[in-house]
Amino acid sequence: MPHSLFLIITLLAAAVVVVVVCRLVRLPPIVGYLLVGVAVGPNALGWVPDDEATRYIGEFGVVFLMFSIGLEFSLPQLRAMRRAVFGLGLAQVAITTIGAMIVLHFVGYGWQGGLVLGGALAMSSTAIVSKMLAERMELGTLHGRDIMGILLFQDLAVVAFLIVIPSLGKSGTELATALLIAAFKAAAALAVILFLGQKPMRVWFHVVARQRSSELFMLNVLLVTLGLGALTESLGLSLALGAFLAGMLIAETEYRYQVEEDIKPFRDVLLGLFFITVGMVLDVHVVVASLVWVMALLLVPVVAKLLLIVALARMFRAPLATALRTGFYLAQAGELALVMMALAFQNSLLPRDLLQPVLAAMIISMLLAPVIIEFGEPIVRKLTANDWLARAAQVTQIAARTMARKDHIIICGYGRSGQNLARLLEAEDISYVAMDSDPLRVREAAADGSSVVYGDASRREALMSAGMSKARAVAITFANTPIALKILHHVHQQHPELPVIVRTVDDSEIDRLLAAGATEVVPEVLEGSLMLASHLLLVVGVPLARVLKRIRVIREERYGLFRGFFHGATDAAAAAENLQARLHTVVLPDRASAVGHTLADMQLEGLVEVTGVRRRGARSQRPDADWLFEAGDIVVLLGPPERLAMAEQKLLQS
Repeated sequence: MPHSLFLIITLLAAAVVVVVVCRLVRLPPIVGYLLVGVAVGPNALGWVPDDEATRYIGEFGVVFLMFSIGLEFSLPQLRAMRRAVFGLGLAQVAITTIGAMIVLHFVGYGWQGGLVLGGALAMSSTAIVSKMLAERMELGTLHGRDIMGILLFQDLAVVAFLIVIPSLGKSGTELATALLIAAFKAAAALAVILFLGQKPMRVWFHVVARQRSSELFMLNVLLVTLGLGALTESLGLSLALGAFLAGMLIAETEYRYQVEEDIKPFRDVLLGLFFITVGMVLDVHVVVASLVWVMALLLVPVVAKLLLIVALARMFRAPLATALRTGFYLAQAGELALVMMALAFQNSLLPRDLLQPVLAAMIISMLLAPVIIEFGEPIVRKLTANDWLARAAQVTQIAARTMARKDHIIICGYGRSGQNLARLLEAEDISYVAMDSDPLRVREAAADGSSVVYGDASRREALMSAGMSKARAVAITFANTPIALKILHHVHQQHPELPVIVRTVDDSEIDRLLAAGATEVVPEVLEGSLMLASHLLLVVGVPLARVLKRIRVIREERYGLFRGFFHGATDAAAAAENLQARLHTVVLPDRASAVGHTLADMQLEGLVEVTGVRRRGARSQRPDADWLFEAGDIVVLLGPPERLAMAEQKLLQS
C-alpha cells in the first residue's frame, strides 16, 4: 500500500473512533483530533511520522478555515461593529502581543518568538464561544456583540500573523526587507484580487450556477479556493492567505451562503486532520515532566487575559456585568492559536522546550472553556450584585409600559416566532407585552409601534414588572430549554395558575418542561410534520374531515391544549365567539367545595371536559372518575365560556 494512502487511512480511522467517543461523552471534536494526534504521532505509538507530507495534509485544513473566515468578512459588518472590532479587538490583540514580546525578550527567547506567542495567546476559540453564545441565546446581548466583535478582529489579525511569521526567521536587514516585501506582496494581492477580481468572479459564478449542477458548483468552489491559495503561495506568501482572499471575493456575491454550506464538510474534515498534526507535535513525556510549567502557563495567561479584557471593556464604557461576561467568554485559547504555533514551530521561531508546555496549556484551556463560561455567570452575578442602577432602569422601563395593562399576554422573546405571535394577537385585539434582550431589535420594533421592551425574561423582576400578576398567559417563543425552565420556575413560584406555553425544537424536552409547570409545549418539528402531512393528505384526495380527525388524534396523544380546536368539520360553522371551546384554569382554595370530593362527585360530565390537574408543581395529569381533589390543585377545564363559568361555580362554591 502506498505510504500516503496508509497515512490518510490511519488518520481517518483513528479520528472516526475518537470523535465518536468524544460525542458520546459530550466533548468538542477538536479534543478527539488532538488526542488522535498525540496517540498516533512519533512521540507515542509512532504510526504516523511527523514529516513534510503529513504537515502538508494538515495545512489544507487551515486553508479551508481561512476560506470560511473570508466568507464572514463584511465591510458593512465591520462598520456597524467598529467599536468592538477596531476598539476592543485591536486593543486586546495589540496589548497581549506586545506584553508577550517584552516578557520573552527579557527571558532570552527573542522578540520574534514573543510576537508569535503573544499573538497566539491573544486568540480565542471562535467555534466554542460562538456555539455557546448561540445555545445560551446571548448573541444579541451587549456582551455577545462585544465578544463577536473581538473574535472578528482576531480572525483578521491572524491573516497578518500568517503573512509575517514565515519571515521572522531572518535577522537584521534581511528581516526588515523580508517583512516589507511580504507586506507589499500581500497588499498587491489584496488590491488586485479584491478590486479587479470581484466582477469576473461574480460573472463566472453566474455561468457555473446556470448549469444547475451541484457537482460542478462544488468543483468550482474548490478550484477557486485552492487556485488562489496556490497563486499567493507562488508569490512567496501562504496558501491560507489566498484562501482567505477567495472567501472575501465570494462573500461579495449572492452565492455566499450556498458556498458556506457546501464547503463546511471539507473544512471540518480537513481542519480535523490539521488538529491531528498539531497533536502529533505534543510530547506527553515532556509535558508530564514539566507539569508545573504547564499549570503556570495555563493559569497565568487565562487570568491575565480575562483581567485585560474586563479592563478594556470598562475603558470602552461597557457595564461591569458586560465586561466580566466578555472576559470569561474570551479567556481561553483558540484554534487559530494552534495554527500560529504550528507555523512558528515549522519556522524554528520557538524552541521545543517552550512549545510543548505552551501547546498543552492552550489545549487544556480550550477544554476548560465551557466550564469557565458556565461557572463565570454566578461570579458575575455576585460581583455585580450592587450594579442595581441598570437593572432598576430596565425594570422601571418595562413597568412604565405595562402599568395600565391587564389580561394581557407576556411574550418572552421577540424573534420571528414572537413577532408572528404578536401579529395574531393584534388581529384579535388581545393586548400583549413582548420582552427581548436584543436592544437593536427592540429599538427597531418599538419604532414601528410594536409593544416590545428590552428585558431579560429569565429574571423574576423583569416578569413581575411586565405585569405577570395581571397577565392572562405567558408565551416562551424561543427554543431554549434552560432559560424556559428559569421562566417556568419564576411563574410557578409567583402565580402557579398562570398558563405558560413553551416552544421547543423537538419532543425530546416535552416531559421535562411539562414537569416544570408548562401548560403546553409546542415542538416545532412535530407541528411542522403535522402541517406537512395534513397538506399532503389533502393533495392526494383524503377528505378534509378525515384529515382533521387524524391530526386531532395525534395531537391528543401528545398534548391536551389543541383538543378544543378540531372537533370536526361541521364545527367550523359554530365558531361564533360565544360557542368556541376554550381552556380555563381553576385553582382550588382550602374551602372549595371540590376539596375532599372525587371528580364523579362534582358531576361535570356533559358540562365541560377536565383535561388535566396539576398538583404541587408536578406534571399535569388527566384525572379519572375516582380522582380526589385537594386544596391547591390547578384544574384545567375545556368548554364554551358559559359552561366553564358553571363548572367553576360547581368546583368553588362552599
